[in-house]
Amino acid sequence: MAIAKRDEGKKVNSNINVTPMVDVMLVLLIIFMVITPMLENKVVVALPTVTSSVAMENANKEDSVMVAVTRDGKIFLGGDQIVVDSMGPAISAKLEKNPIKEVYLRADNRAQYGKVMDAIDGIRAAGVSQLALLTEKKDDAK
Repeated sequence: MAIAKRDEGKKVNSNINVTPMVDVMLVLLIIFMVITPMLENKVVVALPTVTSSVAMENANKEDSVMVAVTRDGKIFLGGDQIVVDSMGPAISAKLEKNPIKEVYLRADNRAQYGKVMDAIDGIRAAGVSQLALLTEKKDDAK
C-alpha cells in the first residue's frame, strides 16, 4: 500500500501582491487633488447674498488673486494678513505673470464700508484693470 503525499505546502507563494495597495493610493491621491483647491479659501467670511449673481469659475483657480475683508476689518491677500499700504506691491507681484489683471474681493456681509473701500483702493493702487466682488446666490426656494 502506498502512502499518499500532499504537495500543498510547495504551492505557497511568498510574493506580496501590491496591486490593492496601489489602487488605494491612487484613490487617496485623487481625493487629495479634489479637496486641496477647496481648502484655498483660508479666510472665513460671510458673503452677502444677492438674487442676480454671475458664476465666476476663475475665482476657484489656483493662480487667482483673492483679497478678503473680515468682519473685524482685517484684510487678507490669499491666506496672509496684509496692511493696506503694502497691498499695491504685493498684488502687483502676484499679477506679474498673469496677463489678465483680475482680482477677486471677498468682503464679509457685516464688514465696515470704509474697510472695504480701503481694500479696493489698495487693489486699484496695484494697477488692477478688473475687480470682481464675490457674493452668494440667494436661494429662490421660498
